Amino acid sequence: MLDNLFEINSMLAVIFILFLLVISNIIVIVLKNKNKHKNYHELDLRIRSWWWMIGLIVTALALGKIATIVFFGFISFLALKEFFSIVPTRMADRRLIFWAYLAIPLQYYWVGSSWYGMFLIFIPLYVFLFLPMRAVLLGETQGFIRANAIIHWSLMLCVFSFSHLAYIANLDIKNSAAGFAGPILFIIFMTEFNDVCQYVWGKSLGRHKILPKVSPNKTWEGFIGGLLSTVLISGIIAPLLTPLSYMHGFIVGLVIGLAGFIGDVVISCVKRDLQIKDTSTLIPGHGGLLDRIDSLMYTSPLFFHYLFYFYY
Repeated sequence: MLDNLFEINSMLAVIFILFLLVISNIIVIVLKNKNKHKNYHELDLRIRSWWWMIGLIVTALALGKIATIVFFGFISFLALKEFFSIVPTRMADRRLIFWAYLAIPLQYYWVGSSWYGMFLIFIPLYVFLFLPMRAVLLGETQGFIRANAIIHWSLMLCVFSFSHLAYIANLDIKNSAAGFAGPILFIIFMTEFNDVCQYVWGKSLGRHKILPKVSPNKTWEGFIGGLLSTVLISGIIAPLLTPLSYMHGFIVGLVIGLAGFIGDVVISCVKRDLQIKDTSTLIPGHGGLLDRIDSLMYTSPLFFHYLFYFYY
């Protein structure tokens, strides 16, 4: 099964990611032995969580396109559930939230059936028009605008935007050395790579705050360093895992770097508004699911439509 679903370049990408995780484990062990007075528990938890997350993604990809789509649909469900758990809602909103949850299997059905037109308009047209009408029938006017805005926006991020990651699996394979898994591995890896690089550059050289009221740890040095690193690596590996040329790989790297940063600070702003540190404790060392996929909710649709426009 793996030979059919993971072509050579995708297999090498998975091996490389696992190699990075092994190196990370070794570094933590060395740090623990060298600095026994310091606590590396959170770092250890983060790496363990990454093993689980990478393992689940690779398993879904190995099981095929349908399993991959179902897996990302389940992630959308968990993300939406987490979003509703942190934002204030009215008792009357429970009926609206039911319809919001019902949109998930329908959206991912359009993905699985490759109905591109319905995939694009189902949530931002039909669902967005239906929910306010359903809210009117409830007869609760107090908080009407806020409730619909919250539910619409949560569906846009957690379901519509994220479902683009699943639709990539249904695109015709134009890079036979990467298979259908290649572009998915590419966007996930590059998004997380951008986050890590911005963090590392910010810790190493960060001096000037970029958004002190939203995310005090973000700096211009971290942002620019991460952006340049992402552009460089994206240009190198894009032709290996996607149909993108080297030039388009560099451009996509720029898009991922910018969009990933925006997704990160948007969810940070949500947490600041709600006065919480993490969206949940679902992923040890990382916080909630939204804390981990915040950047992907922005990079996935932009990468998908760039890829679709130029190559499909």
